[in-house]
Amino acid sequence: MAVLATVPGYRTEPRRDLATLLVVCAGTLLALMTYTAPMIVLPQTAAGLGAGPGAQVWLLNGIALGLSATLLVVGSIADNHGRRRIFAVGTALLALGSVGCAVAQEPVLFIAARVLQGAASAAIIAAGLGLLGHAFPSGPDRAKATGRWGATLGAGIALGPLASAGLAVVGGWRAYYVLAAVAATGVAIFGVRSMSESRSTRSRRIDWSGTATLAVGVTLLLVAFTAARSGWLRPAVGIPLAAGVLLLGAFVLVEHRGRQPMLELALFRSPLFRLSILGGLSTGLAVIGPMSFLPTLLQRSMGLGPLLTAGVFAVWAGTSFVVSLQMRRFTAGRALWGLLVFGLLLAAAGDLALLGLVASGTWLRALPGLFVAGIGSGVLNATLARLAVESVPSDHIAMGSGASNTARYVGSALGLALVVSVASGGLRLGDPADVAMGAGAVLAVLGAILAATQRRRKAVPAH
Repeated sequence: MAVLATVPGYRTEPRRDLATLLVVCAGTLLALMTYTAPMIVLPQTAAGLGAGPGAQVWLLNGIALGLSATLLVVGSIADNHGRRRIFAVGTALLALGSVGCAVAQEPVLFIAARVLQGAASAAIIAAGLGLLGHAFPSGPDRAKATGRWGATLGAGIALGPLASAGLAVVGGWRAYYVLAAVAATGVAIFGVRSMSESRSTRSRRIDWSGTATLAVGVTLLLVAFTAARSGWLRPAVGIPLAAGVLLLGAFVLVEHRGRQPMLELALFRSPLFRLSILGGLSTGLAVIGPMSFLPTLLQRSMGLGPLLTAGVFAVWAGTSFVVSLQMRRFTAGRALWGLLVFGLLLAAAGDLALLGLVASGTWLRALPGLFVAGIGSGVLNATLARLAVESVPSDHIAMGSGASNTARYVGSALGLALVVSVASGGLRLGDPADVAMGAGAVLAVLGAILAATQRRRKAVPAH
């Protein structure tokens, strides 16, 4: 079966397809839970590690750095060397990174472990979507599978803070990482035994030059945005910002000239691929970034405890999960640009509804805005999952998922760093929560406008 599954057009048996869906969703759920786990217990984690304000940003953003820096290359590796194999390696590394977080006694080791968790999550996400694209090659089945995968993103974002807050009460903030290591090991073992292997029919070399310029460029941008919490007009901000931009320009040049680039720039000729990248970047900047820091803002500004904060945050993430599940009824046969525009506008409306939250003095004021934003996030997660697999040739599905999710997590990392800068006084434009939500709304509307420009050329290819 494993050999036959690599033949183009070969369909795996239904039982294998179901196992693939379950394992990929389980791995993605765990990756997203780990992504959001420190958000609620950041004060306890920082105290336990002796982390200052600057290091606290990296406690949250380390995993986003690992994700955004490695998604593209692991997508290419998965296409070349086997998606099941890379998925299993990713889950094993997630377990190792979780052990590192559990035993860390200082910020540097914890941040390094979070970066490793990010690289592991990149392998899980890129290879996982590739496995789904192979197991469900077309039609309503693919729409259902990618819709459920998108719902898993919302579930992971919701359950991560709840799990970490609950476990912190009984076993301290390290308890979550111990449990995550055990769960990741189980997913790795079950995945190897139950899923069929698949890979591209065209072997490609690893693009080390592209990997280096992208990873270092993204890292320098994050360093600049993080340093901006103490003011933007300083050499500590301007130098890494300029260097990061130059390196990202070098990445484009390397990919243009390379014989086997990890990102084929010719894909950008496709409006569907451009929409996938634009949608991922907009979702990261306008939705994931601001929402990632919202729990900290709620605790600092309104004095909420960890469990209550996690419950309030779960309104957004839980709504996203439910809506993504239902999106399988709407994505098939619909114009994906329209769904993307709709999701971004709903996210903007939710952000605007959160304005004045701190001044109101009650967390109940947040519920309507979080509910509306959650609907928008659910639409975006399901739509972006389908875009990632529809926008590239069938033998480069992992590359497509890697590119789309790279844009998403680069956006989220930059968005979070920007929000922290605002909240720390880097920009004095009003209440930090209001500025953060207002910025998210503006970015979401801009993303929706750009996505709408693809309308005339945005029909989904027939299968």
